[in-house]
Amino acid sequence: MPYSTLKVHNSGDIATITLSRPEKRNAISTEMTSDLMNAFGEIEASSARVAILTGEGKAFCSGIDLAALQAIATQSPLENLEDARRFALLLRRIWSFPKPTIAAVNGAAVAGGCGIATLCDFTLAVPEATFGYPEVRIGFLPAIVAVFLVRQIAEKHARDLLLTGRIIDAAEAQRLGLVTEVAPAAELMSAAQKLAATLLESSPTSLLKTKKLLGDIAAPEVERALELAIAESVQIRTTADFREGLASFLDKRAPKWMGS
Repeated sequence: MPYSTLKVHNSGDIATITLSRPEKRNAISTEMTSDLMNAFGEIEASSARVAILTGEGKAFCSGIDLAALQAIATQSPLENLEDARRFALLLRRIWSFPKPTIAAVNGAAVAGGCGIATLCDFTLAVPEATFGYPEVRIGFLPAIVAVFLVRQIAEKHARDLLLTGRIIDAAEAQRLGLVTEVAPAAELMSAAQKLAATLLESSPTSLLKTKKLLGDIAAPEVERALELAIAESVQIRTTADFREGLASFLDKRAPKWMGS
């Protein structure tokens, strides 16, 4: 299947998805969201038993594409709802993917990109990789990523990251539980391949059933929380602070918050 924003390589037991918009720091566009959904569908239907997700160039994924961010300011409520639901479906797809997933984070993983990186079953990262959810700094709401973050790390740590919007390095991300292993850049993909080989030693049936069980246990609460997050993600886009935060970000100036 042809893709415009990523590459898929299937070597039999292991399939690799490479986000391929290096000139845009692999930012998330509508096309990339669609490509990722299709790529995961392709891999699920294939003979591959493990999926590796990585990025091309210096970044893993820098979050929402600038053009998509600019478009939000002029979208209708229905378009904003469709946009939020589309991203929620992507994150849920990665979270519930039936086969083991490994993120090989080669650089910055920010906002939605951080969500994509850390929702894989295993997250490997180079020491230079950075992680964070800076949405509050531009008047936005890290609503959808929050649904999953509070399930991954202690709530106190989740509140720290989501409320401060600070960016952390790979070492701190590993300490918090967002990163499984830190590996030098030259060894990142070999470390991901080695981990995949370890997973391939296990029963395919057992792996599939274990992932299904983990998903089934959490699914009711995740579904309820995602609906709430989608609604909040749409509502925040109607506020004066969001409009100011977006404008200041695009203008590269300090925001003048209005508190509404």
